[in-house]
Amino acid sequence: QVRLEESGGRVVRTGESMRLSCVASGRTIHGLAMGWFRHHPGSEREFVAAVTWSDATAEYYSDSVKGRFTISGDIAKNTVYLQMTSLKPEDTAVYYCSARTEGRLSMDEGAYDSWGQGTQVTVSS
Repeated sequence: QVRLEESGGRVVRTGESMRLSCVASGRTIHGLAMGWFRHHPGSEREFVAAVTWSDATAEYYSDSVKGRFTISGDIAKNTVYLQMTSLKPEDTAVYYCSARTEGRLSMDEGAYDSWGQGTQVTVSS
């Protein structure tokens, strides 16, 4: 199983930017699908973005973050990033990094095998 550790969450104001990092250990991220999900209090955990280098690089985003967030990775550092721009108060959540050993992109959290502990992102108005 892949061990994942997120970092980078903090408090920012509306319109500002932030980058989250997810360091993986135990297995190279090359060949995996890596995803970011978020959880708002009182709601279900929701898909944010995913990337895979399984066959060719492919990315997918939820409609709520498309055009504002970018997922990327550094294979040499075994790290996945989530660059977030134009942040809004509704982006406030705990953000989780996840890994899917099967390698194909998925928006379904049940498809992911490994999860980090999460990092809190707070966007004030």
